[in-house]
Amino acid sequence: MANKQALRELQQRLAQRMQAAREQSQSANWLAVECAGLGLLLPLRQSGEIFTPVALQPVPYTQPWMLGVANLRGGLHTVVDLAAFLGLRAASVPGAAQRLVSLNTELGVNCALLVDQLLGLRGDEQLQPEPEQPGHPDFAPARMRDAQGRRWQVLDLEALSQHPQFLRIVLN
Repeated sequence: MANKQALRELQQRLAQRMQAAREQSQSANWLAVECAGLGLLLPLRQSGEIFTPVALQPVPYTQPWMLGVANLRGGLHTVVDLAAFLGLRAASVPGAAQRLVSLNTELGVNCALLVDQLLGLRGDEQLQPEPEQPGHPDFAPARMRDAQGRRWQVLDLEALSQHPQFLRIVLN
């Protein structure tokens, strides 16, 4: 009898939590990552799945930031070292703490970005826009600052996937 009562209470608590989760507004808009110490915000709607680094098949005669091709859930994806592409450091070999963030399939590009660290989700209410600074590429449209004072660079993954430098993977 006590087990039935405990089970019933557990089911009620779970039902209440599920209802509360449905009623809460979705406030996370950004996937926060870090590359070579730089905080980056990737739009959730443009981001795909997150993977631990897998074996890469190198592709000859490509830019150093183009690390190779990986099989991610049965699909071939190019893997780009985001920090190296952004000029923050030389290309690196994927490590245990690093992650691959694939671009959303709706963008039509089978690509995954190697990032140094995942830092969680962020909502617009947690961030304040900073004044625009000239000279940023179109795929880096804005900067934000959080309550702790950390600066974040927004990356528009759709604009990045269409940027001429990003598409020019072959060495000259």
